[in-house]
Amino acid sequence: MKEINSTTPYKPSLFRKIKEAVEQVKLIKQGKLKGIPAKELPDEL
Repeated sequence: MKEINSTTPYKPSLFRKIKEAVEQVKLIKQGKLKGIPAKELPDEL
């Protein structure tokens, strides 16, 4: 993955969170992590 240069402080954090989310989806698809149903998502927030 290419390194992203940014002048605003929130962008690196946003990209890091997106990358973490993608990694979690990969683990869920591999069966190494358990996801939660979309109906339960608002309860987690």
